[in-house]
Amino acid sequence: MKSTGERDSFLRGPKYLHVAKRLRVNIENGLWAPGTQLPVERELADTLAVSVNTVRRAVGELVTEGIVQRRQGAGTFVTPLAELTAEPAGAPGGRRLVGVLVPSTTYYYPRVVDGIQRVLREAGVGVVLASSKYDLDVERDELQAMRDSGVQGLLLVPNLHIVGDPQAYVDGLRELPLPYVLVERRPPAPAPDDPTPYVGTDHSGGVCLALRHLHGLGHRRVGHLGRSRTGTSALVARGFDDAATLLGLDIVDGAVSRRGVWAAADIAAYMRTCAAAGVTAVFCHGDRDAAALVVEARRQGLTVPDDLAVVAYDDEVAEVGDVPLTAVSPPKSEVGALAAQLLLSRMESGEGALCHRVEIQPRLVVRASCGAARAATQV
Repeated sequence: MKSTGERDSFLRGPKYLHVAKRLRVNIENGLWAPGTQLPVERELADTLAVSVNTVRRAVGELVTEGIVQRRQGAGTFVTPLAELTAEPAGAPGGRRLVGVLVPSTTYYYPRVVDGIQRVLREAGVGVVLASSKYDLDVERDELQAMRDSGVQGLLLVPNLHIVGDPQAYVDGLRELPLPYVLVERRPPAPAPDDPTPYVGTDHSGGVCLALRHLHGLGHRRVGHLGRSRTGTSALVARGFDDAATLLGLDIVDGAVSRRGVWAAADIAAYMRTCAAAGVTAVFCHGDRDAAALVVEARRQGLTVPDDLAVVAYDDEVAEVGDVPLTAVSPPKSEVGALAAQLLLSRMESGEGALCHRVEIQPRLVVRASCGAARAATQV
């Protein structure tokens, strides 16, 4: 008996398209009349000798074409005759659609979405955009809503940092009946053969760029005012620790601190610790915290950058302060564009698509806060 992976291996092209054709013919021949329910996916998979995932993708094709309808909590039904001539919901003129799920539409991700939309627009593909608002329940509901809308691919930024078992969550995405690509997320503990495709920023490499720059300016005692439990905080923190070791930086107690939220009193106490320990530079995860640190340093009688060099991570609002901040600038638009290109390729290739894991290194944009604005503008 053939294994699931070997069944129908003689067919040319993606297997799910052949299954979709088979289901389409059965509907046209009257096996399932308009308005009637299709058998459940497991039954169809056993009947057709294919995997459940293949059936899901095949049914998804028919949903997009408007031949069948998924009804949440009820099943999949052949579209009633009165609706067969109508266009699929959300897909005017049969236009392909891609679902994009991000945690926020106000910080960091707007530029990622811009890159996605630019590529999809050029390809004639529409976008269904949703925000999870960093809420797992909202993320689940929005993901289901996009699937129900008939999208043919997904670009996902899941909230892995607040999931109990993030690797299990990523593994569960393989059950999706349509192609997907993770954006600015990657499997946290993948097996060597993990097939999850992703495009993201090399956050650790960006931190190393910043610390190498500070090291080149003569700073040896460098602090880290960091964040915890954000989507990128673990990678940034690891990048700082690895780069500090690589460069032989002198890390003192209290100068490396990470919090979920930095209140004004916390930043004041941190600044006092750094001043007492002779810290001459601080790397901050987040433009706003870096700007607050500059204000607090001045309040305590220090000048930036003469007494304290400051480098931020994110480069969202780094240039707008009284002292423009040197910042690691993630390639947000480029990440979005490349993820969209990869997804389009996967949509065309079907189950034969290769797995791509792409990381793009950020730039370091040098401004006044590290005292080297005249030496270079970008590294």
